[in-house]
Amino acid sequence: MAYRKHITVGVLCCTLLISLLFAGCNPRVPHHFDQETEENIKLDSTVLGVSVVADSLIVPWELVWGPDDRIWVVEERGHIMRINPSTGEKRIILKLPIGARPEGAQALLVHPDQKRYPYVYVHYKKIKEDGKRYHILERYEYRRDTLLRPKVIMEQLAGKSHSGSRLAFHTPRRILWATGDQAIKGATQDPNSFHGKVLRMDLDGNIPDDNPTPGSYVYALGFRNMQGLVVTPKGQIYTSEHGDASDDEINRIVGNGNYGFPAIEGTVDNDIEREFALEHNTIAPLIAWTPTIAPAGLDYYSSMKIPEWNNALLLVMLKGQGLRVLNLNEEGDRIEKEEVFLEKMYGRIRAICVSPDGDVYISTSNHDWNPMTSPDRRDDRILRIAKVKEAVKAPIYGKNAADISAQPKTGEVLYQQYCMSCHKNKGKGLKGIYPALASSEVVKDSEELIRTLVNGKKSGDYAMPSFTFLADEDMVRVVNYVRTNFGNDYKEIDRTAVQEIREKVQKK
Repeated sequence: MAYRKHITVGVLCCTLLISLLFAGCNPRVPHHFDQETEENIKLDSTVLGVSVVADSLIVPWELVWGPDDRIWVVEERGHIMRINPSTGEKRIILKLPIGARPEGAQALLVHPDQKRYPYVYVHYKKIKEDGKRYHILERYEYRRDTLLRPKVIMEQLAGKSHSGSRLAFHTPRRILWATGDQAIKGATQDPNSFHGKVLRMDLDGNIPDDNPTPGSYVYALGFRNMQGLVVTPKGQIYTSEHGDASDDEINRIVGNGNYGFPAIEGTVDNDIEREFALEHNTIAPLIAWTPTIAPAGLDYYSSMKIPEWNNALLLVMLKGQGLRVLNLNEEGDRIEKEEVFLEKMYGRIRAICVSPDGDVYISTSNHDWNPMTSPDRRDDRILRIAKVKEAVKAPIYGKNAADISAQPKTGEVLYQQYCMSCHKNKGKGLKGIYPALASSEVVKDSEELIRTLVNGKKSGDYAMPSFTFLADEDMVRVVNYVRTNFGNDYKEIDRTAVQEIREKVQKK
């Protein structure tokens, strides 16, 4: 009996060992959702669970689902790591030799065919020995859990802000790089500048022979500050883009396309924009948002695991603090439905990726330079959104984007929509960057406050945009809100005051 018992235990141990070995080799082992469910989301026929995969990160700028079934992450401080989505285990495989802002890592790309092309690409900003700031696009080879043989494949002088950026594979041997305008508006329409462009290159950083313009990296132009880029399985390209004070955008990218910035923001809606659009044959966005939402990471969902999201763009938001689901038509050239999830529940959300199994991963950005909330003790976090059998928490539902836009335009709502991301809750501002509104000399002087809203403020790295597009009534509401809150107790203005300032500005 004892002999048989030992044999049985031995067989069981061998069987278990073999199972574990094969499980470790199988790239499609189902994930074990042992993380505690924080929230449940109810769709039409699907229940989703939201759980924390990993925490205590510092501004993860990009998430990539790797061919090794790990989440590849680059933090702004230059740490590149691989995270096990089942256990949350983090393994740092490279620390880039960069410091804090204005330096920082932003884009990451892992080649899906690591056997033929063991390449990992990263874009970061660095101040070099000459004291100037540069964009550096660097390629590494991934071998034995280490990034080796760094090769700079592109280097460009960087501006003060609006860096973008995102990377994506157009084909297995072609890379797209979405860049920002560096706050140099004229550069976006200059075909010889790399700023405000979608660039296209081969795996070594060379200009491909099949680019739209021979001898040029430029695939498309006319962008302000792109923060999301995705290529669908059918080869369609989409970007998300920060507007200025208005008109954040989603664009469908075509070769040689001109998307209008800075002459056109959002859809064409005045004579100047119409003239430019006709002359340059510009392409309108699929959608534009005013008030702005600060669209960030973008991915495409093509799985029946969450059937309600199949054939949709998934967009995460910084200012909007949530996940937007943009359902496309069959051709991919129109957005048919728009819903918002997790709004203001986890703070700023910057990056997103989708696993081959149809699970969605998003990361918060609450430790960055422009916080909108106080970081949670576990921030920054990577969250998983996945299908579950049943809800264990009271489910939350998506919000129709049209309903959000239709809320009453009180002074407080207008402040939240247009001012709070910079001047913060209670008007306290951000030290050294955005001025506080309490006891402000500009706020005290109603004429100067209106003039600043109409003209904007051009000086400094973080210039204030013009809000001249606001209707007179809305400008009156937001001015009076600022002048009677945050400890301010100033006389309210009327519509005549706004109209007089507008007339003075127009005469100049």
